[in-house]
Amino acid sequence: MVSDLQGLVQSAVDNGSVPGAVALVARGDAVEVAAAGTAELGGRTPMARDSIFRIASLTKSVASALALLLIEQGRIGHDDPIATWLPELAHPKVARTPDAPLDDVVPARRPITVADLLTSRAGWGFPDDFTWPAIGALFDKGSQQHGRDPQLVPAPDQWLKNLAEVPMVFQPGERWLYNTCSDILGALMARATDTPLPELMAELVFEPLGMTDTGFAVPAEQIARFTSGYAPGEHGLDLVDPREGQWSTLPAFPSGAGGLVSTVDDYHAFARTLLPGATGLLSEQSVREMTTDHLTAEQRAASRLFLEGQGWGSGGSVDIAPVEPWNVVGRYGWTGGTGTTAHVIPATGTVAVLMTQVAMTSPTPVPLQRDFWTYAARR
Repeated sequence: MVSDLQGLVQSAVDNGSVPGAVALVARGDAVEVAAAGTAELGGRTPMARDSIFRIASLTKSVASALALLLIEQGRIGHDDPIATWLPELAHPKVARTPDAPLDDVVPARRPITVADLLTSRAGWGFPDDFTWPAIGALFDKGSQQHGRDPQLVPAPDQWLKNLAEVPMVFQPGERWLYNTCSDILGALMARATDTPLPELMAELVFEPLGMTDTGFAVPAEQIARFTSGYAPGEHGLDLVDPREGQWSTLPAFPSGAGGLVSTVDDYHAFARTLLPGATGLLSEQSVREMTTDHLTAEQRAASRLFLEGQGWGSGGSVDIAPVEPWNVVGRYGWTGGTGTTAHVIPATGTVAVLMTQVAMTSPTPVPLQRDFWTYAARR
């Protein structure tokens, strides 16, 4: 285990795991940042502290914080049925059994609520078993491509119509399922406020926190700071998303599940507001709600593909057992499928953010992420 942060990210560059990486570990005002490698494979642009990354599912925490802020403002409520703003989802069907054919469905036993979305228990989403017909339909109808291909997803109105055609695999509140609830939540917030999600996030989150490099697209004048996107291939890393292209304009569907770009400093500005006693965004009650596990033991056990010694708060996981060296009870955060990870550790007041541009091939975190978590937990 490398003993310093610079050495940790440099070792990942040296062994070919990533072209480059930027990492930040902060406790209070003491902030340690390391950057290594380049913004593109074999390129000349050095990775820098202000490099911009596709943060993928780190977006989920931001979307949840925004929703809790709207709840504090009285604009939406925990127990409100989502059909108030999303009539397309007023009468969802549920697969009779999780592996049932698409036409073997029963009605939902109760309306889906905002709370169901916040805890990812609405009934749509990804389980441990991707072979179920409804999950295939979710990919086909929902166009779940936003982490890498945001421009391929239809606009919210059409996306919701498509989703309404997909059976839920569990009844509302019955089971934790990954990803889709955050996209529904983003669409709901835009409808509830009559404001496009990019504008709403900018007004209520990014601008107050000084997150000047975070959004759903990269401005033309900043594209040189954007990193190219890669995925592991048969003979090394394959370029799957060049820096110039689809991230230069806003997508039709701004994804609350995985649509943002950001920098380590911007995400640190957000994440530190989730520490106990922090100010600047949410009330202490909302922070506790966001960073407290809401799942039952049965729900956690059914989701081990995604959760390792963890439960789920809102928009991120919560460590509940020290099963690995990096697990710290109460640690909150998540990973992004494009190669990012960010957590807060309330017990030590730590914020840890790691950004790379190499996509994960499964929900299982890669060695660099695990090494970084272990480093942050020891600080």
